[in-house]
Amino acid sequence: MPDLLIELRSEEIPARMQRKAAGDLKSLVTNALVDAGLTYEGAREYWTPRRLALDIRGVEARSKDVIEERKGPRTDAPEKAIQGFLRGAGLASIDEAEVKSDPKKGDFYVATIRKPGRAAEEIVAEAMPAIIRDFPWPKSMRWGPASATPGSLRWVRPLQSILCTFGPETEEPVVVAFEIDGLKSDNLTYGHRFHAPDPIKVRRFDDYVASLEKARVVLDAERRKEMIRHDAENLAFAKGLEVVPDEGLLEEVSGLVEWPVTLMGEFDAAFLEIPPEVIQLTIKTNQKCFVTRAQGGASDGRENTLSNHFLLVSNIAASDGGAEIAQGNGKVVRARLSDALYFWQTDQADLPDLDGLKASAEKFGLDLNKPLDQRMAKLDALGVTFHAKLGSQGERVARIAALAETIAETVYPEGAELGGQSVSIDELKALARRAALLSKADLPTEAVGEFPELQGLMGRYYAGLQGEHPSVQAAIEEHYKPLGPSDIVPSDPVSICVALADKLDMLVGFWAIDEKPTGSKDPYALRRAALGVIRLLADNGLSLKLGTLTPAGDLLAFFHDRLKVQLRDAGARHDLVDAVLGGGAAANDDLLDITRRVEALGSFLVTEDGANLLAGYRRAANILAAEEKKGTAIAETVDLDLLAEQEEKLLAAAIDRAEIELADALQNADYEQAMAGLAKLRLPVDAFFDKVLVNAEDPAVRANRLALLTRIRTACGRVADFSKISG
Repeated sequence: MPDLLIELRSEEIPARMQRKAAGDLKSLVTNALVDAGLTYEGAREYWTPRRLALDIRGVEARSKDVIEERKGPRTDAPEKAIQGFLRGAGLASIDEAEVKSDPKKGDFYVATIRKPGRAAEEIVAEAMPAIIRDFPWPKSMRWGPASATPGSLRWVRPLQSILCTFGPETEEPVVVAFEIDGLKSDNLTYGHRFHAPDPIKVRRFDDYVASLEKARVVLDAERRKEMIRHDAENLAFAKGLEVVPDEGLLEEVSGLVEWPVTLMGEFDAAFLEIPPEVIQLTIKTNQKCFVTRAQGGASDGRENTLSNHFLLVSNIAASDGGAEIAQGNGKVVRARLSDALYFWQTDQADLPDLDGLKASAEKFGLDLNKPLDQRMAKLDALGVTFHAKLGSQGERVARIAALAETIAETVYPEGAELGGQSVSIDELKALARRAALLSKADLPTEAVGEFPELQGLMGRYYAGLQGEHPSVQAAIEEHYKPLGPSDIVPSDPVSICVALADKLDMLVGFWAIDEKPTGSKDPYALRRAALGVIRLLADNGLSLKLGTLTPAGDLLAFFHDRLKVQLRDAGARHDLVDAVLGGGAAANDDLLDITRRVEALGSFLVTEDGANLLAGYRRAANILAAEEKKGTAIAETVDLDLLAEQEEKLLAAAIDRAEIELADALQNADYEQAMAGLAKLRLPVDAFFDKVLVNAEDPAVRANRLALLTRIRTACGRVADFSKISG
């Protein structure tokens, strides 16, 4: 079977677009083949900073002939309808059509349309110009003299050559010939623009890859990544260092080079007084370089302590071994780190306008002798808007501080352990308030202004420098967390209180102004905030009555919906979540309680007792539903004197015991014990349905037995709505 090779080479493809563009090329070409009736065995896409390539194996040489029958009008139809049928079917006269009969509809015309297959080269040549012209680049450009012509070709950067060959391994492939805006396809490619700029004749994929390799182009992006990783690790190891991992940067850098050459540079050790995260971000953002650290962490125990050596990736194998390139990058890195050092030192100094901050300092109880307090006072004094309808950042901080105290009092009424030491509830509230007041104080700092992604972290550093309590330091950084499903969940009580307050203030505020998520739109990341609240409570095993903090009923429903997503992602059955929310937890605002009910119900139903009780419940519920629909009388309570059969007496006694055990278990939120209480109903329920006729002839006995079934349904409903359980 023949293979198809396509390469589209341009001046440059931005690294962030390469992977998707290569995938788009693959789907567009393979879809065109399939739509034209061609099959193929496999396809794989490749990309470099200057080319998209596609290797399609086992393509059919020719599409199959197609014979299609097209039904036409009745033979006695008006002439106009017959002529329309002939035109649509491509027939010259009605004599070319067949006449077929239908017992109900009579005689009608049928056209047999034969579409001969086409050569694969013809199909590809027809499809490629449209694929190239309509390629879904996020941004594209026109170039050259043709750019003034409306409708001229657009590409991400000027398209320089098109390679397209087709043929079996045993024969010389052919060039699939087509042209777009004067650019003709051929069997030529070009290697590295500096090391090997001459044209290379290509036959098929294997020699294409080998020829590019000789011309200093590594086609496979994953291989380029591994080359960079391997060489970087070796260079670092030789210096007694290790590379600080950064998969995102590795992906980006592999898209910037066709022939990766990893080099080591260095900067002045004096810059290491800057926090390591600032150094790493400065070097990464400006120079796309990796930072290094001592193997296994530094001697002072700080795993993130960096060395003054960095790793860069060049696209050229320089004659001097890259010494000049490394030196040049070192100069730029030093300049950038000088800026970062200035930011770091400036943020530790006093602000020049302290007199204008006294009112804000008094309002929040801030100490203007401390730099971070000054920044919080500045944030408030400037009146920086959080949201037009929700006030300033200062007003938001005031709300978070008050809410953090309330949460501390609610969740930790007896105080808490901080760093192995017990603190009273008053001490905890004071620390939560202090952390909340400083939680946004780093927003007006120079460092966060340059690198917004460091907000929280820089606040932690600055809080440490002015001697804040370790839990306050941690909470300033951690109150934004968790930011996603894989992010860490804070465990320090102060961090938990401030993180919950931050997220609940967001949710309550935006609900109050009716700015709720709709469909796929969630501009304020409120779904993420709700999931953050859920994870903070669940992972730390904390009960919090959200109804007292989130007055809007539909906000509680929003939490329930997010909890469903969280539990389903964790492996819980969707029907069990619905059952618990629809049963005893229908109005429950304690998310931890709901989670534990779901877990206990899931564990119960996989047991034999659970499965059989569910069957018994369904039988009872179905009977009750049918009788209620008919208007059959059902006694309000069970009359023991009307219990004639031994099995119904035993069931009544079992329900009495189960109700007592259930009440006690639910009072203590012991859901395993609640399920154990329900499990004791399994045998008497089975025996009842096996031996007792519910619809007895005596109306009083029937009503009494239906009341017994009602008690079964009610007992189960105290744990969950069993009617919502599937399976």
